[in-house]
Amino acid sequence: MTETSKPNGPLHELKVVEMGQLIAGPFCGQLLGDMGAEVVKIEPPGKGDPMREWGQGDKPSWWRVIGRNKYSVAVDLRTDEGQQLARDLIGKADVLVENFRPGALEKWNLDPEELRKANPGLIVSRMSGYGQTGPYAQRPGFGLIGEGFGGLRGIVGEPDRMPSRVGISIGDSLAATYGCMGILAALHHRDKTGEGQIIDVALYESVLQVMESYVADYSTSGHKRQRTGAILPKIAPSNVYPCRDGDFLIGGNQDPIFRRLCDAMGRPDLAQDPRYATHLARGENQTELDGIIADWTRTLAVAELEALLLEHGVPSGKVYDAADMLADPHYAARESVVTLDDPELGPVTMQNTFPKFSSTPGSIRKQAPRSVGEDTATILERWLGRSA
Repeated sequence: MTETSKPNGPLHELKVVEMGQLIAGPFCGQLLGDMGAEVVKIEPPGKGDPMREWGQGDKPSWWRVIGRNKYSVAVDLRTDEGQQLARDLIGKADVLVENFRPGALEKWNLDPEELRKANPGLIVSRMSGYGQTGPYAQRPGFGLIGEGFGGLRGIVGEPDRMPSRVGISIGDSLAATYGCMGILAALHHRDKTGEGQIIDVALYESVLQVMESYVADYSTSGHKRQRTGAILPKIAPSNVYPCRDGDFLIGGNQDPIFRRLCDAMGRPDLAQDPRYATHLARGENQTELDGIIADWTRTLAVAELEALLLEHGVPSGKVYDAADMLADPHYAARESVVTLDDPELGPVTMQNTFPKFSSTPGSIRKQAPRSVGEDTATILERWLGRSA
């Protein structure tokens, strides 16, 4: 266990029990821990959370991110003793986070309604693929299933190919974020009433929440949004454009910005051309306009294009990878990433805590537990006043 003295964060002294595996529940726990909560992660003895082995490259490091600011307690929920220990810990907690399939807690004699009888102020955030109710509640539902059921997968990718993955586990991360948001709202309610509650977070509904007017457009006009690749239909220019040495993003769809883009291109005439002069006209002639801009950007290096568009006040930017992030002075100035000295992996650079608080900043106070149950004795003494 590696702990350091850092700012406490806005959730200081909040006690959280995290039960669950993989992404949604653990990421919710990470968010709470980053904001100062003391997060006790209940793991099965032995291998623990499979997230310990996730990541890419020859030194997978995702556990170092999602496990930070957490205490690992080994509990076998299949035994009466383990279930009682879980109840004891939850009895001292403010929040329980879980992302098992609906019914799993009840099977382990950990029904949230019963837990709240013993701890009326307890807030329980339950994350699952389809939610706790409805005809699909018992179906298994990983992130990609929720992304498909919630509509996202159907509109990602090129129109002539199969639906694409966003590139990260966005469905799980959205569920975790809404789970965290629900917990914060429930804490506000508890501050006024003393009453906890149960929060039902369906992964697919978390995806649905960010689908803009996807459903509303269909309900009003029968319009079904389709896969469109890199463009946003009728919004132009807003695309990624080729340069001599890479790709570059340009967002010049508002009329004043488009005029500045035309000046940068040395083509002020385009801003007066009826085909491109207005937002609606550019949307109707999007393909032609993108072709004109691409022909121009191909003549420039990324650095040249970036400097020119910054000079003209046109929203634009590089398509970054991890190496670009670590080399960028803005990332460094804002401490967007932080490096921890990991005993096994050496220096590990990862995203810092977020958002940034002016008075109660979050922090990484403890590195991810390296072994399953390594904090059991500490937590039993601190929370329950007894030895392991």
